[in-house]
Amino acid sequence: MIYKLLMSVYKEFLLLRRDIGGLVILFVMPLVLIITVTLIQDSTFRKVSDAKIPILFVDEDQGKVAASVLENLEKSNYFSVLTKMDGKPITEAIAQEAVFKGQYQMAIIIPSHLSADLQVKIEHNVEKILGSFGLSDTLKKGVLKDPITQKEVKLYFDPAVQPSFKNAVMSSIDKMIAQIESKSIYTAFQDQLGDEASSSFEQKSFITFKEIMPRANDKDIVPNSVQHNVPAWSLFAIFFIVIPLSINIVKEKTQGTFVRLRTNPVSNAIVLGGKTISYLIICMIQFYMMIAVAIFLFPHLGLPALNVDGNIFLLSIVALFAGFAAIGFGILLGTVAKTQEQSAPFGATSVIILAALGGVWVPVFAMPKVMQFFARISPMNWGLNAFYDVFLRNVGILDILPKLGLLFLFFVITISIALMYEKKKRTV
Repeated sequence: MIYKLLMSVYKEFLLLRRDIGGLVILFVMPLVLIITVTLIQDSTFRKVSDAKIPILFVDEDQGKVAASVLENLEKSNYFSVLTKMDGKPITEAIAQEAVFKGQYQMAIIIPSHLSADLQVKIEHNVEKILGSFGLSDTLKKGVLKDPITQKEVKLYFDPAVQPSFKNAVMSSIDKMIAQIESKSIYTAFQDQLGDEASSSFEQKSFITFKEIMPRANDKDIVPNSVQHNVPAWSLFAIFFIVIPLSINIVKEKTQGTFVRLRTNPVSNAIVLGGKTISYLIICMIQFYMMIAVAIFLFPHLGLPALNVDGNIFLLSIVALFAGFAAIGFGILLGTVAKTQEQSAPFGATSVIILAALGGVWVPVFAMPKVMQFFARISPMNWGLNAFYDVFLRNVGILDILPKLGLLFLFFVITISIALMYEKKKRTV
């Protein structure tokens, strides 16, 4: 029985060796994919000065508030501020046209008289507050002649810009304006109360934020683009074996190879076992190749090196069980499909759908509630969470056992359905 199983594995490798295109899909494309995607996404995980986004800044205020906003933007690690185009000051009309044509991602328009009107409004409010305490007689008095209308800082965005970028920029600028307004209020109180009160006001923020990172081996685990992309796209590559596996099964049926195998004293379990073992070996080779690229090649491309921190054994187990799930799905697809034209497009499309549902492209928490439900029953989501548990959460084997169990259960269910379908087809 062992000899028959080994010969079945050997037969699968012979078929793969004759399929150059299939080998390229299995080994070359995953490496190209993981390098390309990681290089593209790396800038979103790092604060680097050479990746600043150029933005247009129109100052119609010419006051302290606009100067403070400009100063904070220029100090930012994210933006490169432009106040002139072709040597001329930028107007709102020019900025709007340039942004809406996609030449720049965004523009900020500071309205006129913002600083002066803000100061008048604050001084008037301060006087009213102090007057309620009976201090108005001894303080400087000001009269608000005309009501101050609310000011708007206009933000123009390129229509192609993602909503997440818009929200991040608007939140940052809103925080910046709020800090400037708070500082102006403190200053107004100091001016009204006199120099002797200056030392009474502490303008330093009382509430600060501190991010607490998970730790392993007395070191903070700081996620980067490599740690996010390597598990995600390794899993995607593992599931992509569905395509060549299903195609080879269809070939065997259309060319009569499967019929000849069935006429020999070889059980269907031996045939499927040979396919499972051979493609599991391929899955593990794929995985180790991508790990090696992330460890040794990425630093030469300006990317962080992947740090497995002695977790290679657990990572290998996750990759193995993810391979089981992918093989089960591939065998089921190859069994049901009648032609290569059915198996190849459906296999590619289904893998992409599973990747989208599993959180490879978009985090599950950002999906609608309905899609989050489907994500929980996606084998790619189980595998991805297991990889993240090992890579980023530093868990042990017991913590990932439920996810490994789900992946193997998916393999058992798909193989069982394939066997029942094949048996029923033979008896009809």
